[in-house]
Amino acid sequence: MRQLSTIHLKRGKEDSLRRFHPWVFSGAIQRIDGNVEEGDLVLVVTSTGDFIAIGHWQIGSIAVRVLTFSDEAIDAAFWHRRLSAALELRRALHLADTTDNTTYRLVHGEGDNLPGLVIDIYGPTAVVQAHSVGMHVCREEIAKALRDVMGESLHSIFYKSETTLPFKAELGQENGFLWGDTADNIAVENGLKFHIDWLHGQKTGFFVDQRDNRSLLESFAKGRAVLNMFCYTGGFSVYAMRGGARLVHSVDSSAKAIDMATANVNLNFPGDTRHEAFAQDAFRFLSDMKTGAYDLIILDPPAFAKHKDALRNALKGYTRLNARAFEKIAPGGILFTFSCSQAVNKDQFRLAVFTAAAQSGRRVRILHQLHQPADHPINIYHPEGEYLKGLVLHVE
Repeated sequence: MRQLSTIHLKRGKEDSLRRFHPWVFSGAIQRIDGNVEEGDLVLVVTSTGDFIAIGHWQIGSIAVRVLTFSDEAIDAAFWHRRLSAALELRRALHLADTTDNTTYRLVHGEGDNLPGLVIDIYGPTAVVQAHSVGMHVCREEIAKALRDVMGESLHSIFYKSETTLPFKAELGQENGFLWGDTADNIAVENGLKFHIDWLHGQKTGFFVDQRDNRSLLESFAKGRAVLNMFCYTGGFSVYAMRGGARLVHSVDSSAKAIDMATANVNLNFPGDTRHEAFAQDAFRFLSDMKTGAYDLIILDPPAFAKHKDALRNALKGYTRLNARAFEKIAPGGILFTFSCSQAVNKDQFRLAVFTAAAQSGRRVRILHQLHQPADHPINIYHPEGEYLKGLVLHVE
């Protein structure tokens, strides 16, 4: 086995690692012993040479993503242990091995002590996504461990990292099956069926992180006129239909997303005339729509800020979007509003929505504060992992 290069930290820069934060920033490094290449495993030591961690080296401000704070081998047994622990948690959450839910996140990066790795389960197919070169390099080992851990419940493994790996690494990565092959792309979430587009869709093909929030929306939907903005594959729309909404309109700027949303509604409610879909810009749709036409609106936009440099404009965007919804929603209406921008924290998002409410002059009350579900766990030592935040609001 190739000897690991050693990362020597500057004096005092080991403090965050002593608190088990799983990143080493480039500015914390004093020197490197050995010829390190992006994706390599590296040994991290303090300024006095004491062992502190092992992780994947990468180019950028985050120089090392820590895999372990123990002096252990990163081998087949390691991957098996980590994936087994992740599966056991999902079983404890009653998400795995159930017939009415075959859709869940098995690995959520730092939240499962596997930074740079995401694995979503869609029925008998696992979709693996690498966000670091190190995880890309280890993809075959991970796939082997995944097969061993999941057993006969798994029939295929799809690798979808074409757009998530650092472009400067020039890996020439293409999406495709690591093991098996299947055209069956239907999975079940809380008894509802969904087409999963893991080949061309966003993320791993479906927004698994809104499962609990979709269930909550269902409980509010009965008898309401529902508008699902940024609908993507129509998850909220399908739940609203089952919840007894009197009409559901889905809006997305992508015609392909509209086709998928319509297909998912038809999969669960064939021939149901309550649903209609529109391929249109969200802000234009909200501006043009009749005031009071909807009494339940969902705002689930894509990330307005993917990094902190875009934070100011993102907050303005959230304020503008929510203000338009407050102006248009019917009296007594319910607004589900979200931010999935990791750069925007809960307080900043809430302030943006508060500003929008004040601009509209409507009386607004918070009914629920929402977040990512338990299969997207947040490592307590890595608060940056809390990215999804939302509010359920009553608008008088």
